[in-house]
Amino acid sequence: MTSHAVEAARGRLAPQARMTPGWFGLSLSVLIGAVLTGTLIGAIELPIGGVIGEFLDPLPFVSVEGLSDGHAAILWQIRLPRVVLGGLVGAMLSVCGAAYQGAFRNPLADPYLLGAAAGAGLGATLAIAYGPDTTSWPVDLLPMAAFAGALGGVMIAYTIGRATSTGRSAGTLILAGVAVMSFLTALQTYFQQQNAETLREVYGWILGRLGTAAWDDVLLMLPYAAVSGAALLMHRRLLDVMTMGDEGAEAVGVDARRIRLTVVVAASLGTAAAVAVSGLIGFVGIIVPHTVRLMAGGSYRRVIPLSLLLGGAFLILADLLGRTVVAPAELPIGVITAFLGAPFFAVVLRSSRRVS
Repeated sequence: MTSHAVEAARGRLAPQARMTPGWFGLSLSVLIGAVLTGTLIGAIELPIGGVIGEFLDPLPFVSVEGLSDGHAAILWQIRLPRVVLGGLVGAMLSVCGAAYQGAFRNPLADPYLLGAAAGAGLGATLAIAYGPDTTSWPVDLLPMAAFAGALGGVMIAYTIGRATSTGRSAGTLILAGVAVMSFLTALQTYFQQQNAETLREVYGWILGRLGTAAWDDVLLMLPYAAVSGAALLMHRRLLDVMTMGDEGAEAVGVDARRIRLTVVVAASLGTAAAVAVSGLIGFVGIIVPHTVRLMAGGSYRRVIPLSLLLGGAFLILADLLGRTVVAPAELPIGVITAFLGAPFFAVVLRSSRRVS
């Protein structure tokens, strides 16, 4: 590798690419604002003073008036679990999208388009239709099956993409992901039809839904999200090195294959956990990371943490839109993200072709 390329690789790791308090504070404020908005607004609006009182009253030496019993039940049993779960799912889908884009050096990579979401959906469908009762198990079978399917989907798509003569190009990888996604979706449909008694349950999360969110779902997803998010945050600096390609990364002492494998496994774990509790929600991993890049630059030391925060805020607000725009009915959240994401994806595709 030439000295010019090595200097360029070092330039990618320059201090100005690090996270700044300003961007972090702004993103955190957006997330807090989304949580408050999603908590307060709904079929029954909750008074902000009472909600704040509910949060403060359990603190020691604090005694403030909260909500009535009925409003408190809405807050703690319906509204807050939905908002928290939406934030977790949005954070995972967006940061996993950013991680896939860095690992594959592909601006169009996304958990949905690379076959991870379809693979996780197939695994979850098999667990629902054929899996044993895991009530007494120490771990739930559903996220484990979804994880296996997600990892398998990504690996198949990546293998097919690399097998072609232009396997490293963005278009080839995306086409391979779409093919794998279509095949896995067909398998999922077949197993659905073979098990009509579970059709309603499976179909409920195919379109993406948070309407049945409960604290059990949050607790189910939380450990997987924590492991995935922590792993991706730890590798954000190495993803900057990966932008120089495998040869460039190895020139500065980074094992590109090992880093790519670790990132893909961690991102697939996060995707599987999100899909297991919320269904197939597309385009979040495209919209949020690219918005972050437009605002704060392309360094993954900014893109990864900001995608976590803003991804959570985005899905909370998308869910709020879905449950208010046609109230008292609800639009599936997958419909909302597809409506916003399809034109956004077209813009990103056109921009990436122009750069190429």
